[in-house]
Amino acid sequence: MNIIFAGTPQFAASALAALVKQHNIVAVLTQPDRPSGRGMHLNASPVKQLALQHGLQVLQPATLKNEEIQQTIARFDADVMVVAAYGLILPKAVLQLPRHGCLNIHASLLPRWRGAAPIQRAILAGDTETGITIMQMDEGLDTGDMLVKKVCTIEAIDTAQSLHDKLAELGAQAIIEALQDLELGNLHPEQQNSQQATYAAKLTKTEGQLDWTKEAKQLELAVRGYFPFPTAYAQFGETTIKILKATLGSGSGAAAGNVIAVDKERIYVACGKGVLALEILQKPGGKALPVAQFVQSFPVRVGDRFSTTN
Repeated sequence: MNIIFAGTPQFAASALAALVKQHNIVAVLTQPDRPSGRGMHLNASPVKQLALQHGLQVLQPATLKNEEIQQTIARFDADVMVVAAYGLILPKAVLQLPRHGCLNIHASLLPRWRGAAPIQRAILAGDTETGITIMQMDEGLDTGDMLVKKVCTIEAIDTAQSLHDKLAELGAQAIIEALQDLELGNLHPEQQNSQQATYAAKLTKTEGQLDWTKEAKQLELAVRGYFPFPTAYAQFGETTIKILKATLGSGSGAAAGNVIAVDKERIYVACGKGVLALEILQKPGGKALPVAQFVQSFPVRVGDRFSTTN
């Protein structure tokens, strides 16, 4: 099949890597290069890097709403467009250009977690499973008919990063299956039940701040769900401490935010209900360290207090 691929981050690159082995990729759409790193140099997206390695034609429009880019896409005469975490809105005119429309690789079991951050929101909500949905795109926000679904268990140790990696691989498998069924005429669209829909809002940098008055389980989910971005954090005096790994502890009785015990592996902090055991921490400008090393340069003692105010 002649395919236009539209995607930007590593999640999308995993799908593109699978597609180039089996299909003819006539063009790749990805977001413009962005400045990043300490030097703020322009960097190509993971999708662009992979596309160039395979000698694929890359287009990086800032928008798909103007007629010029739409005419360019039309000239590729594609059978289908595959979209994965692209980051730009596809107007109706673009959705209708390929013969079979546009198929989206979405990282949830729709209609649950429509929107920008389905992986993180699934962990934060305490979901025990998620998955991949291959969807026929329409003009709504992840509202199109479902074509293929693949379930993925959310393990108790999964972070947003580890779940992302599993879903990226599963998404690559699912789109290959969907395209095979499309060629054979075996796809069976299923409408979504919008009454069951939930919304996965885009992540913000500030929402990782831990509120110690909440239950320890909620905070443990936050630590996993916000890793690696925006990362969970809390104030310790004048210092903002990132909390990169934590588990549930035991004991309590102290005010929320109080350090109730410290051993070689964990710092135990009282919560509104239960205890959160901190295992890997990072101070500003420092490296992520296990507690045993962290406290050598940044002492934390019983009776100290984490707050939730900057």
